[in-house]
Amino acid sequence: MFEKILIANRSEIACRVIKTARRMGIATVAVYSDADRDALHVEMADEAVHIGPAAAADSYLVAEKIIAACKQTGAQAVHPGYGFLSERASFCEALEKEGIVFIGPKPKAIKAMGDKIESKKFANAANVSTVPGYLGVIDSAEQAEKIAGEIGYPVMIKASAGGGGKGMRIAWSEAEVRDGFDRARSEAKSSFGDDRVFIEKYVVDPRHIEIQVLADAHGNVVYLGERECSIQRRNQKVAEEAPSPFLDEATRAAMGEQSVALAKAVDYQSAGTVEFIVDGNRNFYFLEMNTRLQVEHPVTELVTGVDLVEQMIRVAAGEKLPFQQSDIRLNGWAVESRIYAEDPYRNFLPSIGRLTRYRPPSEGKTGNAIIRNDTGVFEGAEISMYYDPMIAKLCTWAPTRLDAIEAMGQALDGFVVDGIEHNVPFLAALMKHPRWREGRLSTGFIAEEYPDGFQPVTPDAHQQAILAAIALSASLIDANRRENFADRLRSASDALRDVWSVRLGDAYIDVRLLDGLVTLPFEMDMEIAGETLSVVTDWRPGDPVWRGKIGRQRITAQLRPILNGMRLDWQGLSVKSRVMTPRHAELDRLMPVKLPPDTSRLLLCPMPGLVVSIAVIEGQEVKAGETLAVVEAMKMENVLRAERDLTVGSINAKAGESLAVDAVIMEFA
Repeated sequence: MFEKILIANRSEIACRVIKTARRMGIATVAVYSDADRDALHVEMADEAVHIGPAAAADSYLVAEKIIAACKQTGAQAVHPGYGFLSERASFCEALEKEGIVFIGPKPKAIKAMGDKIESKKFANAANVSTVPGYLGVIDSAEQAEKIAGEIGYPVMIKASAGGGGKGMRIAWSEAEVRDGFDRARSEAKSSFGDDRVFIEKYVVDPRHIEIQVLADAHGNVVYLGERECSIQRRNQKVAEEAPSPFLDEATRAAMGEQSVALAKAVDYQSAGTVEFIVDGNRNFYFLEMNTRLQVEHPVTELVTGVDLVEQMIRVAAGEKLPFQQSDIRLNGWAVESRIYAEDPYRNFLPSIGRLTRYRPPSEGKTGNAIIRNDTGVFEGAEISMYYDPMIAKLCTWAPTRLDAIEAMGQALDGFVVDGIEHNVPFLAALMKHPRWREGRLSTGFIAEEYPDGFQPVTPDAHQQAILAAIALSASLIDANRRENFADRLRSASDALRDVWSVRLGDAYIDVRLLDGLVTLPFEMDMEIAGETLSVVTDWRPGDPVWRGKIGRQRITAQLRPILNGMRLDWQGLSVKSRVMTPRHAELDRLMPVKLPPDTSRLLLCPMPGLVVSIAVIEGQEVKAGETLAVVEAMKMENVLRAERDLTVGSINAKAGESLAVDAVIMEFA
């Protein structure tokens, strides 16, 4: 067994590998860029080596610097995590030349599976079911049209070296094939330096289901069940689960056996994932093989009890797998939510900045569920513009799928993140979505269910009652605390008022207190909209998370103070609340509403800063997500992107100009 390994990665996956290595008694070496000098993985490792500037191209992607760090520290092996150098065969070969072990597959397997065209040829040779298509390189749009006509529409045009949704187009007609071919080649060239594309049949309403395989150097290969990864946005996974709610035992076994056959065909060693597209009749087709640890590997670990990182290390050290296929059992259900620094209300635009508050839910057993949070950040850490905006991977396990989903909903409701925008509200709303809960999934789920993007959820009558009960209980507990201050000039002597009005957004909810005392823990019966609810909580003023029971329902919500009230966040809802007497509510209804100015046709400077560049010209048509301008503030360059498709009208700023906050950079037509 190795005495010391280096993790050629950062953030949560580096922390994840360090945890297992530490448990195995293996010393660890972290590498870090300028931007990660104070990162969590640097603190957790036994040693750390600086490898260059913030940009990944100058640090984490430079194989020579990783090898130099190994020599400097005496690391015998390298775990690449995922991304960066994890699927680069040349890196694996360079390590081997230096006598350093790559904790992953051999170069042959990486090369064979890294090219989508070659991998499909291997799959065909191993009798793995593949999508009907043309596996050769296509040289022209005319050839693409001819092939598409033979396959039958719709077709998918894909970059051979692609990934992450780049270099990929769906075509439903000849005209779309010609345009899609040109665009896919152009994207592939700019993204991967390889403009080869191929065409295959597009499966309508597909599910994305993948099989986890594990192989050693002694010819032993097993599959560890499947993961359902159909909840995707722009071909990027958002939430995953294991097992899939769609597969039956026969389909699972068939997919698993074909995955093992493919792994054996390329002499695979280590953990790997074979990805499939599955149609509504459970016909499955090989998509690609990822020759590395997957982001979503924790859900497989939770349902099998197998530590995949540990097995990768042991296989790399020459050990045999300690189990056979017959030993693998799937136990219970696991769900993973990817928590990203992005604004769900602004088309999921990335958000950067400092985590002023970061309080994930407690890990471990809670009731009949288990909570796991793989993260690489801490309160006060900075989400950088240079890397993937992932904050954490929150996972829950329970005996049944709905129990795991309920546990995930509760955990998300209690996941406190402040200082940046994040997608927790979207994930919390997803856990309550009927179609998700029923397991009726496809890769088009988000586009179909949220065609206009994710909008703030409006509470129904029952949810309003729950939120009103939370707001009033918190207000009464806080008022009782203030009444008992030792130096208060006059304490309240009147009896507790029994009728209240709680404003939630624009709605006024009447609440009558029926029975109970304002003590800790708080217990009170309330009548809300004709319904009697018992409210029990041990919440204390200043705690950002309200936990308790309202009626028969266990509730976890977040409270943030605002002027004369609180903002409540629960199950994807975000509502401003104010507790007042009926007379105050009557007067409050008469107050004029000040509407914010319409700035939808303006690009405003979000902070005082220096304009680095303007990326568009007047009259230019811009697509959502494209760069409009770059503004530097606090030595950080902030990329301002289009939130929707638009046409640039006038440009009011120029490069080198200093702007105040909310200064108009440009106007849209």
